[in-house]
Amino acid sequence: MEETRTVVVSLGHRALGRTLPEQKTATRAAAKSIADLVEMGCRVVVNHGNAPQMGMIHTAMNELAANYEEYTNCPMSVCAAMSQGYIGYDLQNSIRSELRARGLRVPVSTILTQVLVDPYDRAFIRPSRVVGRVLSRDEANAEEAKGNYVVSVDGGYRRIVAAPVPREIVEIETIRTLSEAGQVVIACGGGGIPVMEQGFDLRGASAIVDKDLAAGLLAIELDADVLMILTSTDGAVLTEGPEPDRILRRISVRQARSYQKAGRFEMASMPRKFEASINFVEMGRGRRAVITTIGRAAAGYEGRTGTQIVNEL
Repeated sequence: MEETRTVVVSLGHRALGRTLPEQKTATRAAAKSIADLVEMGCRVVVNHGNAPQMGMIHTAMNELAANYEEYTNCPMSVCAAMSQGYIGYDLQNSIRSELRARGLRVPVSTILTQVLVDPYDRAFIRPSRVVGRVLSRDEANAEEAKGNYVVSVDGGYRRIVAAPVPREIVEIETIRTLSEAGQVVIACGGGGIPVMEQGFDLRGASAIVDKDLAAGLLAIELDADVLMILTSTDGAVLTEGPEPDRILRRISVRQARSYQKAGRFEMASMPRKFEASINFVEMGRGRRAVITTIGRAAAGYEGRTGTQIVNEL
């Protein structure tokens, strides 16, 4: 009997849409790819992005606080928790329905997941992630007075927050227990809720964690066999050098690292996807990372498409 393989799947923003109706439709499509992997005998753990949803929640909660005195501003960590709940709700039900339609009575669960970050991470000195709506000069001054950072954009200003490297997944034992029990687990949504340790307490951090780096850490801590990063393109596309516009197929970790250092990628987010893939693959023999589209997840798992990153060719 073939051994069950653990696959961590990182879903990009196209798997979720940008609005509530779009999310309903998009999660149904993403669920088909997850169900394909389950049908192939995989033990699947899913994480996902949350940028549009996070922006919507952050804007809505702060608008509420600005217009009603009885409400206060909502911290980034709380916005992240809200996004995990409402994205997980749609994604969990879509996967469950798709599995049931195929005659597979596999439980699906969403875990509210916290991720430890280092308070001394240099990202806190140089915040880079834009969040929320466009602010007036007075509003921007008020944010800066609270110790937050803003950046000038067309029409005004927007807040920017840190994107620290995830160091540890707080709920990893819960995720592992449910996965080993045969459940499809949705965890580390949006990269996880960023927290810092204060004695015995966990304190929310004003930050956003990259979901692909979190997926790589999740795959490492679960000792997974395959990390699948599902995005909008069927692999990493090179845009400079002797072979421009070429999709990378099967490459070694050494080759992946050289491309990452050269910065030859079409997509701005691709270096982080490569970093997550490299960190995962080089820490265990027989591991593989796959970067492909959501609709071709099964083919990517079988090695028939996408960028396949392995230890050695």
